[in-house]
Amino acid sequence: MSRPGTVAVTRSTLRQQIADALRDEVLAGRLQPGQEFTVKEIADQYGVSATPVREALVDLSAQGLLDADQHRGFRVHEYSADDFRGMIEARSLVTEGMFHALTHGDTPHLRPDEPRLAAHLAGVRRRGEEARRAALAGEVTVLIGYDLRFWKELASAFGNPYLTDFLHRLRVQMWVYVVQHLRRLPDPRGRLWARHTELVDALTAGDAAAARAILDAYTAYSLSLVEGLTPEPAGKGPVRRPAQEDPPARDADTLP
Repeated sequence: MSRPGTVAVTRSTLRQQIADALRDEVLAGRLQPGQEFTVKEIADQYGVSATPVREALVDLSAQGLLDADQHRGFRVHEYSADDFRGMIEARSLVTEGMFHALTHGDTPHLRPDEPRLAAHLAGVRRRGEEARRAALAGEVTVLIGYDLRFWKELASAFGNPYLTDFLHRLRVQMWVYVVQHLRRLPDPRGRLWARHTELVDALTAGDAAAARAILDAYTAYSLSLVEGLTPEPAGKGPVRRPAQEDPPARDADTLP
């Protein structure tokens, strides 16, 4: 297996730090889909006992990133194009309801003019600015980190930790699928979605139509890229797209 970089770990956070380090290796594409390893290999690598390693690997398995094999250890989960289409559909269904609540003020603490929400969205926008810069520069690893934080912080505005956790895990899984394809591109610039700040601006203004248009374009571009990078199995058609006109081509609108 590829060797993750040295990570300083402490006894109190050993389990989480090992899980975080291995998740970063998967997201960076250094641990490839289908790659196998054992608890002993990881324990030897970090110079720790098997117990926190096993717990970390079980945690990652519960998140859908690893598959456990009773006799052979663990392997990185292999997501298919159909899996990714299902993730897009799940994301679209959930975020549509979230942003409807945010832009229509159905819940008092989600009204666009609520000071705490405005301050929160301003912080999210700063994260979006960093994600946009990384996307335009084609810095995939940097983008993944900021993108995950952007969407997690945006989801947390709704005050529902279950919703935030669900979308974050889904986002990580989407990146796990996408990164293996992006790493094969000679230059990812112009292939990375970079409308984070536009989306926050629309939500801050309570502009439901603009937010929906950005999300619809996001979904369409995500589907078009995965269909371009992955051969379509015989007899399989693309997932149903939202009813809309094709958005104009942009310099930086794609995945995940």
